[in-house]
Amino acid sequence: MAHDELPEWARVNRARWDELVDVHLASEMYDLADLRAGAGRLVAIDEVELPLIAPEGWQGLRVLHLQCHFGADSLVFAQRGAEVVGLDFSMPAVKQARALAEELGLGERARFVCANLYDARHALPEPESFDVVYTSWGTIGWLPDIAEWARIIAWFLKPDGRLYFADGHPAAFVFDEPALDAPAALLDGGPALFPPARYGYFDETPLDIDEDGDYADPDAQVENSRTIEFMHPLGATVTALIDAGLTIDFLHEHDAVPWQMFSVLERRGDGLWGWPVTAWLPLGMSLAATRR
Repeated sequence: MAHDELPEWARVNRARWDELVDVHLASEMYDLADLRAGAGRLVAIDEVELPLIAPEGWQGLRVLHLQCHFGADSLVFAQRGAEVVGLDFSMPAVKQARALAEELGLGERARFVCANLYDARHALPEPESFDVVYTSWGTIGWLPDIAEWARIIAWFLKPDGRLYFADGHPAAFVFDEPALDAPAALLDGGPALFPPARYGYFDETPLDIDEDGDYADPDAQVENSRTIEFMHPLGATVTALIDAGLTIDFLHEHDAVPWQMFSVLERRGDGLWGWPVTAWLPLGMSLAATRR
């Protein structure tokens, strides 16, 4: 699909993510030292849960990584012996992913395709060919149609193939930024920490947001500060996957996420960001599902 044929949400968000590639490559959050040393790791939640998806390891499995950004996580699977295809709508991100794969000697096991997720069937016409679909942390909030997302996942999975999906918890996404007296408010029960919700949990209207900075670098100066994002209640996401023919294997809620979602969160020893005192609200969620 040509750039001028894209819907507004895709044009606006792609411009933002095109610009963020260099910001993220320069950030501490996306440190590639371990990956370049041959020992790349995913975020702590994924590392704990993914052995449940592939208990015998990744050697020889075909993995499709949807919304793969510049491919760092995709290449972790390739280092572990999987054949990986990463898909992302940002060409600067895909070019960086391809260059990184070649640098690491993983070009034969990792392929990267540039396409809008909703064009994935046309860009990658390989139905029922993947053992695992992986999509994790900061993905579906950029997508308007969660039912079609689920159908695309089911289309690519082999029978008995499995999905692993993790993201911020939609209950946390209704809030903007906590007040400054975080520890005291948390000790008093938590909710006093926050002003009234900024977004509706069940809001079907796209969220047109214009904010400076970036989650990986709050001080980043970006020209494309506007984004268009979408709320997806947890029940809607789970139901979409069931309707697409997948069986939910587990659904977990987490009190931490891989980025500083709110300024009051504190970094833990496992690299995740969690509440400073009382974990009163879920920050993340993850699930696994199998195509029967």
